[in-house]
Amino acid sequence: MYVSEVKVQNQVGLHARPATFFIQKANEFKSSIWVEKDERRVNAKSLLGVLSLGIVGGTDIRIIADGVDEQLAVDSLVRLIDNGFTE
Repeated sequence: MYVSEVKVQNQVGLHARPATFFIQKANEFKSSIWVEKDERRVNAKSLLGVLSLGIVGGTDIRIIADGVDEQLAVDSLVRLIDNGFTE
């Protein structure tokens, strides 16, 4: 299992278009991936799940992966967020 914390920097947070980019990137990996905000954890490959967290700009989230490419998956998703979803 590999975990990383990241602050969502863009103003709109993880909604609509950014969430779609995030899910598309998550689905490139074989590992199981979750996004955690506060005490809630959802499947990072589920648009409805990610949107249900209501992640706004400035929110700290955790990205957790478990599987063969877990570190690459988490690092890629963190980079996507850090780059404002323009990777």
